[in-house]
Amino acid sequence: MREAIACLPIYHALGGTLYGGTIATNQEPEKYYGKGDSQVKALDDVSFDVYKGEMLVLLGNSGCGKSTLLNIIGGMDLPTEGQVLLHGEDITKYKDKELTNYRKEKIGFIFQFYNLLPDLTALENVRMSLPKKDVDHKGEKALESVGLGDGKMKQYPSQMSGGEQQRVSIARALVKGAEIILCDEPTGALDDKTGRKILELLQNIVREQGQTMVIVTHTTPIADMADRVITLRSGKIEKERVNEHPLDAKDIVW
Repeated sequence: MREAIACLPIYHALGGTLYGGTIATNQEPEKYYGKGDSQVKALDDVSFDVYKGEMLVLLGNSGCGKSTLLNIIGGMDLPTEGQVLLHGEDITKYKDKELTNYRKEKIGFIFQFYNLLPDLTALENVRMSLPKKDVDHKGEKALESVGLGDGKMKQYPSQMSGGEQQRVSIARALVKGAEIILCDEPTGALDDKTGRKILELLQNIVREQGQTMVIVTHTTPIADMADRVITLRSGKIEKERVNEHPLDAKDIVW
């Protein structure tokens, strides 16, 4: 039985368990924007679990609520109602400093447009995720692990290709040992060939390092490489499926 490490009533569906005990209860999480007649419900009882060491894809078209959901898992936004549980601890109860520490220590982010600081080198961008006491060599090792050796570490983002910048973004997420890595359209700004290479890297990180990863995408074929797929439509879970035999990322065509 896999360990459910994060639950929202933004996480449930399979009935999350931790060593046989239920750690999540469906409490109908919802997210609203605006008030009165202009109020929009972005999420409507989107409840599911995230399991340790899995690659989970949240699939859906633009406007389905998947990025809102990812932001809530990552502590960058909070649900209007409901809970976000990590090992049974509800982060919606956190104060601002606790949420900052949660994002800093527990969550790794990989963004569509990389979100690198342009005036810092690749290595300096990665080191930004580390406390000062942990700076020695961890950044270098993280960059090497994503295929960026000495020649690239001192380059600035403007000197790197899109694929190389995304590798820096991945190294930045990995270096701090995050419990969950959240990927928001990680291939959205890349051509097909480069995007496939990035997906191979992400899949290898999950398979070889046991990293837990949640990927948001509107690209249906990417779902075939996941362990589990949750499809969203209009802020609700439309369906959920488990891939018994996930496709190798190198074989994905879109």
